[in-house]
Amino acid sequence: MEVAVILDSHPGRFWHKLSDDRLQCDLCPRFCRLRDGQRGHCFVRANEDDMIVLTTYGRSSGFCVDPIEKKPLNHFLPGTPVLSFGTAGCNLACKFCQNWDISKSREFDTLADQASPEAIARAAKKAECRSVAFTYNDPVIFHEYAVDVAQACREVGIKTVAVTAGYVCPEPRNEFYRHMDAANIDLKAFTDEFYNKVTLSDLATVLETLLYLKHETDVWFEITNLLIPGLNDSDAELNEMTSWVVKELGTDVPMHFTAFHPDYKMMDISPTSPLTLTRAREIAGGNGVRYAYTGNVHDETGGSTYCHECEGRLIGRDWYELTSWKLDEGGACTRCGTFCAGVFEATPGTWGAKRAPLRIA
Repeated sequence: MEVAVILDSHPGRFWHKLSDDRLQCDLCPRFCRLRDGQRGHCFVRANEDDMIVLTTYGRSSGFCVDPIEKKPLNHFLPGTPVLSFGTAGCNLACKFCQNWDISKSREFDTLADQASPEAIARAAKKAECRSVAFTYNDPVIFHEYAVDVAQACREVGIKTVAVTAGYVCPEPRNEFYRHMDAANIDLKAFTDEFYNKVTLSDLATVLETLLYLKHETDVWFEITNLLIPGLNDSDAELNEMTSWVVKELGTDVPMHFTAFHPDYKMMDISPTSPLTLTRAREIAGGNGVRYAYTGNVHDETGGSTYCHECEGRLIGRDWYELTSWKLDEGGACTRCGTFCAGVFEATPGTWGAKRAPLRIA
């Protein structure tokens, strides 16, 4: 555990005191036990004056307006802009982290921007964003800030999106998702060995989060699986994973198979071949996944949405640009009338692939 240097501390929730006077954080299954002045594994939750606090409330590593497809969400308000931000730290320890400069940060200089929940909601409205995304690092660890932002956004008609690994305990999970409209869950692999050795977490908790979202909420969610050569990309694992998704979550949950690039502590592994992503997409489709995508590569076929009945292209995508739209106002195929699962508006957004950094006073 690290000794905390408390800056913007905010009362935290989900903890209890142990018999030896340490405080146990009950936000995620790490259950960090902290003495006064110590931080948990996530870096942002600490024991200060005999209570757990969130040390980064109101502070961000930066704000940016992105296409919603970048989260990635292909069936949630396609084509619309989303105001994205994160903080610092993470409750996992992925050796392949693609955002390690943020999620593994131990420097408060990373948190250059400050903004209240109300200021974020106003900025999203002014920028004509349809949603705000908690991303770059896992919003589970800044629970209180994310919930307050979500409440402020809801008051002005802005939706909220959680981009998360799904590693969270049941009670905070229930509260967190009461305030979310959509989520992308990073299902990193489908073996305990991978989760234990490569992320220092466990698969069962993530599967519980997916089951909870499907069966106990109205949150629209999609799944991302980053394929790392030799570690989680075998046909057997992909077959087992996608079969489980169809059996337990249904055929309509979109799955994004994305390409790994060497980063952080895995600089010695080659980038994922586009052929591997296409193979994963084909395995998913063969097992009944209706909406399977490739990501982090230029693949218009693998990035587009197709009708599962007539197989016509419903939404064409070239990277983050929408190239065609064949859904009626009710979200059904204009050719055969089959409903496409998702959250759609009468017409798609026109934001495209733009990325616009934003400062919030």
